[in-house]
Amino acid sequence: MATGSSADDEAFKCSICLEIYLKPIKISCEHIFCEECLGPYLDVASPNCPLCRKVFDPKLRSKAKDVEKQIASVKVSCQGCKKKMALSKLRAHNATCKIDAEPRTKFKPIAPTTQKPDSGPNRSTFTCPYCAMRNLDPAELRRHCNKDHADDTAAVVCPVCACMPWGDPNYKSANFLQHLNLRHKFEYETYVDYHQEEDETLEAVLQASLNDK
Repeated sequence: MATGSSADDEAFKCSICLEIYLKPIKISCEHIFCEECLGPYLDVASPNCPLCRKVFDPKLRSKAKDVEKQIASVKVSCQGCKKKMALSKLRAHNATCKIDAEPRTKFKPIAPTTQKPDSGPNRSTFTCPYCAMRNLDPAELRRHCNKDHADDTAAVVCPVCACMPWGDPNYKSANFLQHLNLRHKFEYETYVDYHQEEDETLEAVLQASLNDK
């Protein structure tokens, strides 16, 4: 996947997905996120901002029209094919550009049958590190924590990372909720090769998730 060309792009990137804003939404603390990325927080009565952790009212969110206009007016060039376009179109272009400016690790999704239940640690369901609720898959764990533990600030061990070959079962995440929403938005079972290094795996997960859209 080709990438954008300017450091200025950083000012227009969502801090959750780390991509150019897609339908930017502003919340009461003035932070802006993609509409889709903000979705999991809107199911919570009094959600915390993923960045500053301030409680915000989901009903008071608004379209960041000024940012949307800026993204539509700024022109950039794809680093791969060099095609010029509006910054608002770069994200969709990146997912289909056939010219890659930088060599990347080759990746193929693992077939579901390769991860057998009895072949190693359980990497399908997890226990909530706050209340010990069991048998939660990554999506259920994310929804549960956003709904029931939005105000919990205790540093806890991520159960998903802890079961991975590279995971440290003693490492506690200082902001577990933000980590959960950023790193575990997609199923590891579908995207991860458990023999890869962590950096290679994260890159593969992000790339595969974009290609799925």
